[in-house]
Amino acid sequence: MQLADKIALVTGGGSGIGLATALALAKEGCRVAIAGRNGEKLRAAAEGQTEGPPIISRACDVAEPADVAGLFDWLRQQIGAPEILVNSAGINVRRRSMAELDPGDWEQMIRINLTGAFHCIRAALPEMRRRQAGLIVNISSVSGKRASALGGPGYCASKFALAGLGTAIGLEERANGIHVTNIYPGEVATPILAQRPTPVPPERLAAMLRPEDIAEMVVAIARLPDRAIVPELVITPMYQEYA
Repeated sequence: MQLADKIALVTGGGSGIGLATALALAKEGCRVAIAGRNGEKLRAAAEGQTEGPPIISRACDVAEPADVAGLFDWLRQQIGAPEILVNSAGINVRRRSMAELDPGDWEQMIRINLTGAFHCIRAALPEMRRRQAGLIVNISSVSGKRASALGGPGYCASKFALAGLGTAIGLEERANGIHVTNIYPGEVATPILAQRPTPVPPERLAAMLRPEDIAEMVVAIARLPDRAIVPELVITPMYQEYA
């Protein structure tokens, strides 16, 4: 499938996997919008683009329904309704063990990692149904496939739930020509590592996946013909076990 002129929205697009995915889609010719909570970071990210149609940006807290409604209204006015939606907004916290996890941090992880994706998918689906086509990619985590102390209970719960949300929506929407893919990355060298309880050793950081690795998978999935669907994809660095 040719991606030129496809309209794509990437949440969490100011850095990490979201930004790498936005840049990769733009390089393929997509008209891309990025969203996130930090408008200044988004603008800087868009300005750093070197290939493809210009990326546009808008500040949005995906956990807030009114923010998401405003984002989609703005997007339709700027370039149109998204044909590709990538839910990459996500957080973790430093104090993540059950013994330390603050209820406010728990709520924030659920609101951003899970409910934020729900709001965006819900906003994108009506136009995708009308077109009888669309692609939704949810960036989950291997912590959404196998619980681990490294991810922590709150993060694991939010990512397991995101996986269930994506799978269930995918089953419902296949009849409408809409493809839903959950991607489960292992350790990736992104800014979220700053929230690790202990610093990551340099040798481990060097062996991790890079955001561009995940972005390449999103592009590959987006380029598949309509007859094909990838319900889920696990990608990890060579050293990491996931099952």
